[in-house]
Amino acid sequence: MSNTAKGTGPLAGVRVVDLTGMVFGPYCTQIMADMGADVIKVESPDGDNTRYISVGPAPGLSGVFINVNRGKRSIVLDLRTDGGKTALRRLIERADVFIHSMRFKAIAKLGFGYEDVAAVNPAIIYTNCYGYARRGPDRDLTAYDDTIQAECGLPAVQQLLTGEANYVGTILADKIAGLTALYATMMALFHRERTGEGQEVEVGMFETMASFMLLEHANGAMFTPRLGPAVYPRAVEPNRRPYPTRDGHISALVYNDKQWSAFVAAVRPAWASDPRFATLELRARHIDTVYALLGETFSERTTREWLDLFRALDIPAAPIRTLDELFDNPHLNAVGLFETVETPHGPVRFPGVPTWFSRTPGRVAGGAPALGAHTREVLEELGMQPESVRTGQAPAVESTTRSRSGP
Repeated sequence: MSNTAKGTGPLAGVRVVDLTGMVFGPYCTQIMADMGADVIKVESPDGDNTRYISVGPAPGLSGVFINVNRGKRSIVLDLRTDGGKTALRRLIERADVFIHSMRFKAIAKLGFGYEDVAAVNPAIIYTNCYGYARRGPDRDLTAYDDTIQAECGLPAVQQLLTGEANYVGTILADKIAGLTALYATMMALFHRERTGEGQEVEVGMFETMASFMLLEHANGAMFTPRLGPAVYPRAVEPNRRPYPTRDGHISALVYNDKQWSAFVAAVRPAWASDPRFATLELRARHIDTVYALLGETFSERTTREWLDLFRALDIPAAPIRTLDELFDNPHLNAVGLFETVETPHGPVRFPGVPTWFSRTPGRVAGGAPALGAHTREVLEELGMQPESVRTGQAPAVESTTRSRSGP
């Protein structure tokens, strides 16, 4: 590993050269930064597009960008110039991970394909973040979250569920692919720790999401001959939705036989003799009827009354929360999920690290960098004169002072 220690998490001492943009790649490297890695974000003079796509405290620091690029160092390099390429090669020499989200032809044209990078640093882990894997005919297509959701069947599944083809209300493909890139890179690093061998890793959004969607939905289509269509019926049953109560809505899943028996005994004793509901297997065959009857039943009591009953019966249930309510959630605050970082533009309360380590805990690595904020600092670490490299202006560094909410 490199000698640079960015933090105290399990990745302390790992240096990452990050040429990713938008969310897929940056989400992967954001987690690395929170886990202690020194992530150097290499940007063009125009900067990552996510700097400009939502509200923020200053130009070029949108909320989306700040969250997904926190704790990184930003260096501006014009990779069309010899000076920019020389600086990047110097970075690669000292790096553990090189990760990018350009299409294959674009990164190769710049002279930073895997063979080029491995010639500089044979032990490096080189991660490609693609829309479509390089081995397939669609490798040169542009990809965004919306188009990959469409490709992997999400809108079609939503149509089965709601009657209308829709995207889900989050950039799911970007985030799932980002997590996949993270675990793939970590596995390659683990192999290198054992053998000393670097390698190339490839993560395609489409392949990732096809695998993700087919985990439960492959179902009968996996077998030869087919035993049914590629769909998991319970997930697309139109009555599978938050149930209206007397004063609002509730999410509840009366699922296994123990939960069903407890619910029936407390609320609908007559259902105990209905042969359609005797076992989980039988209820799965009549899932549309089960959901419809539960929907009628839940309208009889208030949300609070149902929650109290389900807590007593140990049946999974939850109120329907808004995203804004998460910031004040007692449980999330008790476990210290949110961390506040002081920046030149005021405090930022980040949703922080969701995992816990007994010896090497991660934490929000700091604020997000202004465009090129660390260009001079990083180039000087490489023994280069910033004036000799065509980079762009380097604004002030964002503060990394932080405090944890919760105990």
